[in-house]
Amino acid sequence: MRSVSSEPEFDRDVLDIARVTRTVAGGRRFSFRATIAIGNRKGMVGVGVGKGKDVVQSMDKAYRKAQKEMVRVVKDDGTIPVDMIGHFKSARVLLRPARKGKGLIAGGAVRALCNLAGIENISAKILSKSNNKLNIARATLDAFKQIEKLASKTGVKSSSPKVIEKKEVLRQAQGKTVKNVGKDKKVETKTEKGKK
Repeated sequence: MRSVSSEPEFDRDVLDIARVTRTVAGGRRFSFRATIAIGNRKGMVGVGVGKGKDVVQSMDKAYRKAQKEMVRVVKDDGTIPVDMIGHFKSARVLLRPARKGKGLIAGGAVRALCNLAGIENISAKILSKSNNKLNIARATLDAFKQIEKLASKTGVKSSSPKVIEKKEVLRQAQGKTVKNVGKDKKVETKTEKGKK
């Protein structure tokens, strides 16, 4: 008899289900690829991809892989503490903190991940032309990882009241500000150490 596991249960959101084919000597073999985002709405989120002969099998595999690749999200009063750009292959995602009551201003995979992480207010923009949901989701995770690295450098913990005081410190540690986002405009500009 299988013992009841004490592992936390995560909410899941299906980002994409695709039917994929493999050509063999006898013809084509069909299978399904599922991309799933999971999170506990308390600052933990992950993305997984699984393939199987049917949709249920591929979703179970994706769920197990997502559990192994969980990322901690640093939050500051329902939003993120600092602007950040995440990269994965050709996908680029800009995440910006938003004031209370603004809501989730994001689309597609970015919105799903922010929702599962428990972020209530954020402004996000997909800067690349990539429509690949998996790459966009992984670029979002990359942005979350970068924020966590910056927070660990300055000693900020998730859901800590010190996060509000250390926003400026995080921006200085990052060494760049994000501005002029739009067509044919610069996204990242280095800040000079002497200027405030």
